[in-house]
Amino acid sequence: MTFREAVRDDVPAIVRLLADDPLGSTRESPGDELPEPYWTAFDAIDKDPNNAIIVAEIDGRIAGSLQLTYIPGLTYTGGERAQIEGVRVASEHRGRGVGQALIEWVIEQARARGCRVVQLTTDRQRPNAIRFYQKMGFRPSHMGMKYPLIEK
Repeated sequence: MTFREAVRDDVPAIVRLLADDPLGSTRESPGDELPEPYWTAFDAIDKDPNNAIIVAEIDGRIAGSLQLTYIPGLTYTGGERAQIEGVRVASEHRGRGVGQALIEWVIEQARARGCRVVQLTTDRQRPNAIRFYQKMGFRPSHMGMKYPLIEK
């Protein structure tokens, strides 16, 4: 398994991963021709030095992905934090250590960069993901809230 930053050609495979679960299937639009907002979003992430889409590859195929964002802040004595979002593992690779290896790799990247904390959110409707992150050492320390600006 290898880890790398995604390139534009990876976007369709990443969108398929994002759509391959009960929650993602209601909000993503995979297909032969992706809607333009996916491309615009990828280009913005790709240009931002504090953002990256990371993919895990097995035998040249994308087995998992996530978005990693570095957030500067005044808290933690002006320390930077690493935010993990959109973690997905291809269904055929779930339960085989891909997610754990991907998260561990990201934690090491954040540590090497000097981040003070790694944080993530997961939907309460994902009890398996919650158990997974807690097993890895993440603790439910805050209550996340969202204010939807669009209706699906």
